[in-house]
Amino acid sequence: MEKTIQTDSGIVIAPLYTQPVAMEEQPGSFPFTRGIHASMYRDKLWTMRQYAGFSTAEESNKRYHYLLSQGVMGLSVAFDLPTQIGYDSDHPMAEGEVGKVGVAIDSLEDMEILFKGISLEQISTSMTINATGFILLAFYIALAKKQGADLKKISGTIQNDILKEYAARGTFIYPPQPSMRLITDIFAWCSREVPKWNTISISGYHIREAGANAVQELAFTLANGKAYLKAAQEKGLDINVFAKRLSFFFNAHNHLFEEVAKFRAARRMWAHITRELGATDPKAQMLRFHTQTGGSTLTAQQPQNNIVRVAVQTLAATLGGTQSLHTNGYDEALSLPTEEAARIALRTQQIVGYESGVADTVDPLAGSYYVEALTNEVEGKAWELIHKIDAMGGAVSAIEQGFIQDEIARSAYKYQQEIENNEKIIIGVNKFTAADHVAPEVFRIDDSIRVIQSARLQSLRERRDNAAVQNALQRIRQAAGTSENLMPLVVEAVEHLCTLGEISDVLREVWGEYK
Repeated sequence: MEKTIQTDSGIVIAPLYTQPVAMEEQPGSFPFTRGIHASMYRDKLWTMRQYAGFSTAEESNKRYHYLLSQGVMGLSVAFDLPTQIGYDSDHPMAEGEVGKVGVAIDSLEDMEILFKGISLEQISTSMTINATGFILLAFYIALAKKQGADLKKISGTIQNDILKEYAARGTFIYPPQPSMRLITDIFAWCSREVPKWNTISISGYHIREAGANAVQELAFTLANGKAYLKAAQEKGLDINVFAKRLSFFFNAHNHLFEEVAKFRAARRMWAHITRELGATDPKAQMLRFHTQTGGSTLTAQQPQNNIVRVAVQTLAATLGGTQSLHTNGYDEALSLPTEEAARIALRTQQIVGYESGVADTVDPLAGSYYVEALTNEVEGKAWELIHKIDAMGGAVSAIEQGFIQDEIARSAYKYQQEIENNEKIIIGVNKFTAADHVAPEVFRIDDSIRVIQSARLQSLRERRDNAAVQNALQRIRQAAGTSENLMPLVVEAVEHLCTLGEISDVLREVWGEYK
């Protein structure tokens, strides 16, 4: 009996694809299956970003200057857990976490140090931040103003995707409805004040990291995107304006061909979703996305093997037409990446971009019987899940009912069972293991960072105009109970040196915390 081979999403792979699948339109035109630009990388390579942030703003600033010297084209900021969930570094809840998984940013002064010597008008910055995304964006805008930058030229992205936090990751603060209000406030304000800023990066990355397969990652991410479109339309925003500033953030795993198919299907599906909701401008129908190689695919055993995994995932992202890419360090299953690991990760992108020929033609795998059929199958299975979510009332309702969380949990459990039963081979883990394993040097952050940040906060509170601070916080408190856009008030507050924790706490008072 012939062996059945499946992708992680359960799609059966035929031994031979003999029937040609009709070619889609040309790249750069609806529904963008083959890419959002007619010439793709022949004109310009994807933006090579490296995700970095740790310890204090000073230490992260040194890493950014190093990465820029090595050829990165854009920065991508990792924030520590207290910053992500709205606590200043001296808050009791921050103990043991300050500076550990990202950089600690408590105030505008920290943001100034983080970007010292870096012109915000000249660099594109991505910030992986959600519940407090509006505050970090305010810090960034306030700093740009201090630098004398033209806000119309500032470019970058805040992740700002709270729905996937409820479903897969957990760094939420407020209930869903006020959280969605913050997001639409950002859409509206940025479309006027910082029109080149990507106001949301709708994230499948963390959905995949939580255990979803490729089809689920695609379906749940686009369902969330659909919810954001509808929320903005309900606020009276024009889809042909705000949809141009939406971007996506996907994961790249090891199954090269399924990942390429996923990216191609994502563009096609999003084009139809936006058009059905009224988008007529082609730029509002385009799915633009950042990719990060799969953190959950990295192994602590034989960590150098991860260099090869990241190379395969880099190929998947670039063959799939990503607009920007972060490649993980080989040692990230053990610690934050060392400088050497970060350099190898960046060089992986550069070798693929400049030496492999991937960039020489548009959509290199188009017309492959296998890839075209797989693209159609991934799309079909993803639509099935989206239709289920629509029947529940949309992504917010599906999350509140626990549907998305349950689907991810089932997929994660199945995958782990396959590894333990040796049905799924992970090199160095359940096959081709090595007894003489030597752990590489790892990068550690000590707990003294909290002492440094706490002293900095105390000094700031003594030096600033505390009457102006209280007035700014009171204005946010009052506006939170109305439909007034909060963004200009938050920018004003951070300019008066209100801290991230103080602004977060004011809104906790008004809206409560989601449990």
